[in-house]
Amino acid sequence: MTSSELEEWLKGEQSEGSGWSKDDGSGETIGHESGRKIIQILDKNPNKDPDQYEEEDLQHMRKVVSYCKRHLAQEEKAKQNTDSKSYKSLKNWGHDPLKT
Repeated sequence: MTSSELEEWLKGEQSEGSGWSKDDGSGETIGHESGRKIIQILDKNPNKDPDQYEEEDLQHMRKVVSYCKRHLAQEEKAKQNTDSKSYKSLKNWGHDPLKT
């Protein structure tokens, strides 16, 4: 997903309530927070120059790839049902299963 697609998705109601809630009492899910981090990473390095990423960015991107890979392997329905929590959670993490 592009930064603008992810930002638009995270503003919507569907992006809320799928996934594990953070334990800080905010009600935000871990995936939703991850999506906001992804937007920051994409916006600060729009040309995707590898030398411009900070170590924290790389760590988060590895976490995102690992999550999406694991989740897609376990949840085939994410590609078939756009109302499923799996689909919504993957989008929060910046991956649209319908685009692959």
